[in-house]
Amino acid sequence: MKIRVVSSREEIFTLNPNERVIHMAFRPSNKDIFALIETCPKIEAIQLPNSYRRTISKSIEMFFEMQKIQLIEGDVWGHRKDISEYYNVPPAVIKDIRDLKLVGTPVEKIEEKVARESKLNPEMVAYILARDITA
Repeated sequence: MKIRVVSSREEIFTLNPNERVIHMAFRPSNKDIFALIETCPKIEAIQLPNSYRRTISKSIEMFFEMQKIQLIEGDVWGHRKDISEYYNVPPAVIKDIRDLKLVGTPVEKIEEKVARESKLNPEMVAYILARDITA
């Protein structure tokens, strides 16, 4: 699974319209959010660092709910934008999530275990579980 990392406002307009999951590495304004949704109409989830997540307005949160866009708090640890514009969730992590799901492990335990072992946020693990994403 690939997460597109967006580092600046200017970058929003260069995105592929088929992007599904985006990590915003800057503090977006409401205008930036609307530009992102307009540029990428198929977006399913937006990930923001914890400090930026707290500054998102209630109206934007309601807008996300209406558009069925998931707002995820978290980071892309160890990602270097100069090497790749995408953060790749390791296939081994997705396999672990699937294996735990197959043996009937409760969702909360899967989120906790995978978040602890990888550097993914529990909310991102929940998103992967809900979407049943392939590696």
